[in-house]
Parts: sequence; C-alpha cells; structure tokens
Amino acid sequence: MKDIKTLDQTYVASTYGRFPVVITGGKGCIAVDDQGNEYIDMGSGIGVNLFGYSDPIWKEAVIAQLDAVQHTSNLYYTGPCAQLAELLCERTGLKKVFFCNSGAEANECAIKAARRYAQLNKGDDFYTIITLNNSFHGRTLTTLAATGQEKFHKLFQPLTPGFVSVPANDCEALSDAVKNNKTAAIMLECIQGEGGVNPLDQAFIDTAVQLAKEYDLLIIDDEVQTGNGRTGTLYAYMQYGFLPDIVTTAKGLGGGLPIGATMLGEKVKEIFKPGDNGSTFGGNPAVCAGAISNLKRIDDALLAEVKRKSDLIFSTLNGKTNVKSVAGMGLMIGIEPEQGTAGDIAKTCLENGVLVLTAGGNKVRLLPPLNISDAELNRALDVIANAFANGKE
Repeated sequence: MKDIKTLDQTYVASTYGRFPVVITGGKGCIAVDDQGNEYIDMGSGIGVNLFGYSDPIWKEAVIAQLDAVQHTSNLYYTGPCAQLAELLCERTGLKKVFFCNSGAEANECAIKAARRYAQLNKGDDFYTIITLNNSFHGRTLTTLAATGQEKFHKLFQPLTPGFVSVPANDCEALSDAVKNNKTAAIMLECIQGEGGVNPLDQAFIDTAVQLAKEYDLLIIDDEVQTGNGRTGTLYAYMQYGFLPDIVTTAKGLGGGLPIGATMLGEKVKEIFKPGDNGSTFGGNPAVCAGAISNLKRIDDALLAEVKRKSDLIFSTLNGKTNVKSVAGMGLMIGIEPEQGTAGDIAKTCLENGVLVLTAGGNKVRLLPPLNISDAELNRALDVIANAFANGKE
C-alpha cells in the first residue's frame, strides 16, 4: 500500500495543517494509528463523534437504515427526516427544521431566513446582521463575512456585504450597532468555540434579547459546536433562559456522518416556500437515523454526567503549573497557558498518547466524547497537566 501521508500531500488540496498521524481505527474514545499506537481522543473529531469511535448503538441505527433506503431526493418523503425534525422541535420548542450537510450550510440558511423576514416585515434595506468579534460561523463566502475574525477575510475579498461585528459582552457596542444599522438580526454563539472557548455573559444575552424585542430583530444562535449535549444541556442557549428565533447545529448531531440543521422559530417557521432553499443530501435517511439515535440518548442522566465530568476537568486543571485559565461549559473547555504555545502543548500531548485541539487566544481545547469514562478522562488529564508544565520550560 502506498504511504498515506505521501498520497495525501500529493493529491489532497493543501488546506489543512495535519498532525503526523494516520488514524486507522478506534473504539469509544480511543483512536488507533497505522503503527498500532493508541490515543485518548479529547477532540472527538472537533466535537463530532458524540459517543466516540465505532459506537455500536449509532452504527446499528445507521446500518438498519442503509439496509432499507440509503438516499432518495427531497422530492419524496422519508421517515427518518420527518422523525428527526419532530424530535428536534419537541426538545427545543422551535417549529420547523431545514436539513443540510454542515454547520456552514445551516448558518447560510439562517442568514437567508433572517434577511427574508426583515425584507417582508421591515423593508428591502434591512439586511445587516450584527455578529461578534472572535466568532466563527463557517467557510463559505457569506459565513466568512459573518465570522468576526479579520484573518479569515483577507484572502477572499470581496465577501458578502451586510455584516457588522462588535466585541463580545459589550452591551453598549451591541446596542449602538443595532441602532446605527438597518438591522435584520443578531447572530451569536453562546460559547465562542474557534474564537477561544469564550462563554457569553448573561447580561449580554439579556441585552440582545431586549434589543431584538425593541427593534423586531431575530436572534440566530449558532450551536454547531455547542449543541447536542456538549455543554451540559441539549443546547447551550437553554442555560441562558431564552429561546432564539433560529438555532443552527451540526457536528455531534450526526455522530460522524455529515448533517446540518437550521431550526426555525415561530416568526420564521413559514418563511421558506418550495424552491426557496434546498440541499441534495439534506435530510438523508441514513444520516438522520443516526442522529435520531444520538438525540434519544441525550437524556437527563447523560447531561448530569457531562456536568460532573466538566467539574472534574475544571478542578483537576485549575491551579496546575503553567495553567493561566480554564474556561468553557460542560465538555467544551479551553485551557490557556501562562507560557508557551497551545500548538506546542498539543504536540506534547500527542507524543504522550492524547489528542487535543487548539483554539483562538492560544488555548488548548477539549471536546471529548460525552461518554468518556472517568478512568480515560483522568489519564488524559494527567498527560495534559504534564504537557502544560513542560510547556513552561
């Protein structure tokens, strides 16, 4: 067999800076490489593998659907698509769902819905969407424009117009932006993931909700990374005491197969008519069958375990050598070093059998499977703590 790294470097577009590891298998939170080395995966495919590798319950649901119908176009009805939509609406209080393939595509749909709502209710020129500095909403031209990080904008000008970013947790800046623009919506992540695992303040969320009410704006809540039990509730907005008008999600919902979902609230539940939006693979029955399986397993008992394990991570790492801060919610955690770089610490973790991620603000990011065992978690935390301590040298 040809060398996988060489094949990749020769034929795959050079858009990723990969770690020098070829993953060939895994079980639960353990990944295995082509040399037989095992790693505790504290990243779960960037929050995708909700129950780890080769989860038997998820696999059974997907395989059963593959044995029936693997795909049919959206010209026809399928059970898993309709049943997943029902489950999402029942669990959130939102009213309808558009299915697609990724978080970026779900966010594109949300932006379309918000602009169409404003066009119908406020006028053609009310299309500006207020986003936050350090946000991340996707890699398409429009979701890059929504992303409040200039480093993502430079190479692909001109981006889609109509986005204004303000500092997170700055209530005055948010209010001024709404007042000074013909605004359609406020778009936010309750916890900024790629931007540094930064939870928003309750006061800032409250301000956004009040502004939305006062100016007839929609609130778009991007739960691509924070959703599906990751933060200790089904969706992170549930910890802030409000119901967004639009919620987007992806990643962990599919458990390893590609899916995005845009959940539409009361104001926008009928905003789309046939032909207004679409996605060839959106609502794919095999993917939806797996997602149904995942959602049904996210119950109160599992969410309590997510919170307990989160407390274990915080208590273990806070105060450790070279740990400046530990932030986040549930099993979505960012750790900032006093000295050294998150990238170097991640490499040290890899060399010692633990896979971690990085995030903005020079942070090591943890997104382990929700069902990681205490034994595996404690082993990983020992490696991570030692990597931080070594990073000081």
